[in-house]
Amino acid sequence: MIVSMIQLLFEIPDIGSIKDKRNVIKSIIDKLKRRFQLSAAEVDLQDSLSFAQIGGALVSNSGVFGEKVLNKALKMIENEEAIRIQDVKIYSQEF
Repeated sequence: MIVSMIQLLFEIPDIGSIKDKRNVIKSIIDKLKRRFQLSAAEVDLQDSLSFAQIGGALVSNSGVFGEKVLNKALKMIENEEAIRIQDVKIYSQEF
């Protein structure tokens, strides 16, 4: 079993409240789950107004396949106008 994981750190400029931030994050997480069948959640920086960290994972039988899906998910997130990606980590691990 191979677990492919993505960790994203991004900035959300022009946000006025935590509620607005949550709406942006929820939209991104919902898209990751719906379009790519990823398990995803906000994993850190919940109290920060302008930064967020999301983690996602995909279980498959191939690290190449998993990382290919995660790279497609990253491209989708990069096209989100409301955010600026600061750091990305994509990797796979066999269990």
